[in-house]
Amino acid sequence: MFKKIAICLLLAAFCPGARAADTNILVWHRAADRVDADMRGMALWPLLEKIAMEAGWHIFVEPDTAHTTSVKFKDLPSGNALKMLLGNLNFALVPRTNGVPDLYVFRTVMKNATQEVRAPKAPPRHVPNELLVKLKPGADIDALAKALGAKIIGRNDKLGLYRLLFDNAAATDAALASLKNNSDVEAVDYNYVFDPPATPQMLGNAPVGPVSLKLDPATTGNPCNPVVGLIDTPVQSLGSQLDPFMINPISVTGNTVTNLSTLTHGTAMAQTILRAVAQAGGGSSPVRIMAVDVYGANMTTTSWNVALGIQAAVDNGATLINLSLGGPGDSAVLDSVIQQAIAAGIPIYAAAGNEPVATPTYPAATPGVIAVTATQGSQLATYANFGSFVTLAMPGASVVYLGSQAYVVQGTSPATAYATGVAAGTKGSDCLPWAQIQSAMQQKFPVPKQ
Repeated sequence: MFKKIAICLLLAAFCPGARAADTNILVWHRAADRVDADMRGMALWPLLEKIAMEAGWHIFVEPDTAHTTSVKFKDLPSGNALKMLLGNLNFALVPRTNGVPDLYVFRTVMKNATQEVRAPKAPPRHVPNELLVKLKPGADIDALAKALGAKIIGRNDKLGLYRLLFDNAAATDAALASLKNNSDVEAVDYNYVFDPPATPQMLGNAPVGPVSLKLDPATTGNPCNPVVGLIDTPVQSLGSQLDPFMINPISVTGNTVTNLSTLTHGTAMAQTILRAVAQAGGGSSPVRIMAVDVYGANMTTTSWNVALGIQAAVDNGATLINLSLGGPGDSAVLDSVIQQAIAAGIPIYAAAGNEPVATPTYPAATPGVIAVTATQGSQLATYANFGSFVTLAMPGASVVYLGSQAYVVQGTSPATAYATGVAAGTKGSDCLPWAQIQSAMQQKFPVPKQ
């Protein structure tokens, strides 16, 4: 069914992005192995907790070791970043086969670093004072919002989806508790934040050239002509050969930026999908991509925008969905939109995350969604999430182009785009049922054992 994949896509991800804070910022771009920091007088123990949480490493420190960090830097390799963060302290980063590395921090010798530093579990982030609500047919959102003292700042009456704003956190939490017990409410939750997607990195000597693929005549509504709903950042021109594959761009944000000079994540994912289509289906294909912008000019997106983006893709004819994004927050409202799409026979591929932990990432862990993690060679990538919710493991790297400049993007984001492209390319080539395609992919691309 599948042609041999001869090109190893080099790097890829939806890595953690910058957190909003005034001081003591530490952002570990795991897939790219780059670090940003702005620390002011941070003691050693909370610093190591931050590193454990951001890098995902197991950390051990020599008891009674003290250090205070005050540094500011951006985009340093992790080794250089550790030297800046730890100052005169000694450290050793020890890789583990099929596991996360161990970091030992010590004053004397490594064997004395015996005290484990456990990363605090970060709660899912959500937009302050906002709730998302899905009402049952016939329910009156205006009356409900008035009774709760909320302002309706977003609505989709066709779907019964609403975005409510409250005066403060206490009012928001009280309304959440009330709405969960309201018989008119089908689903309610916070408006969760998804972190920025991975930034593609410039590549000097690209191992592969641009995607070469010809569009076969595609007939609207033909089930053998797949349309991928790419829920992501804005997508730029892919060049004269690939632009014909892009149809009906949509934005749900109202603030899409079009005059972009640097490669966007959405552009990288679109090219990754088409490269996989070319490998799975040959030199020509009827597959098309519908770009749905859910980020706009913002660094982050929310479960509200993602829900609207998925529905917009479905309403405009998408036959499968790519979600190269995710986070720890499980939104009941977003889940309801996803379940409607799945029930309509639309496969949804989503990124498992770049922690690397077994903790579920959403929407990848939503029932029915095909969760994709990343591989390096035949092994699970060191940054990639795993766990019972993960379905497929695909190459975690992609070489992409903007004009003549090559880039590489790394992580479970391109792995997901790669999976979507293989599925779409196979559908366009062989017109097999989605279930049969998925079964074959699970056999060909199993998740490596831990």
